[in-house]
Amino acid sequence: MDVTISYAEGMKTEATYEEIIQKVCAEVSKVYGLSEEEELSVLLCDNAYIHQLNKTYRGIDRPTDVLSFALNEGAEDDGEVESHLLGDLIISLERTAEQAKEYGHPFERELAYLTVHGCLHILGYDHMTDEDKKEMRQEEEFVLGNLGYVREDAPYNE
Repeated sequence: MDVTISYAEGMKTEATYEEIIQKVCAEVSKVYGLSEEEELSVLLCDNAYIHQLNKTYRGIDRPTDVLSFALNEGAEDDGEVESHLLGDLIISLERTAEQAKEYGHPFERELAYLTVHGCLHILGYDHMTDEDKKEMRQEEEFVLGNLGYVREDAPYNE
C-alpha cells in the first residue's frame, strides 16, 4: 500500500509518527491482502481542524480522534476501471495525546491504534452494533499485536 502522509497547516512534521503510520499500514496491507498499488492518504492535524471536519461531515460538534473517508464507500461495480485509491484518514495528534494519557499507554501505541482503526473503517469495518464492535476490536488488536503494540490490561475479545 502506498501511504501519503501530510500535515495540516501549522503542524510540525515528525518522522517518528510517519514511521508508525507506515508500519501499521504495511501490516494492514499484509493482513488484508492489499496490493502495492492501493493508495491511502493520511492527514495529521489538531483538534480544531478535526472538529470542523467532524461538524461538517458527521454533524457532530466536537473534535474526534480519527476520521475515515473511504473513496469507494457505497460504490457498486459498474464495469469501469478499478481505482486503487482507498481513501483518506485524518488523525488528530492532539486527541491522540489526550487519549494516550487517559488510557495510560504510550502516544505511539495510541497513534498505531487510531491508524489501524481508521484503516479498518476504510476497508468496510464498523462498530455500530456490539457484534460489529467486538469483531473490529479483535481485528485491531490482532494487527497491533503483530507489531508489538499490545495492551497488557485487555484481552482480544474485549
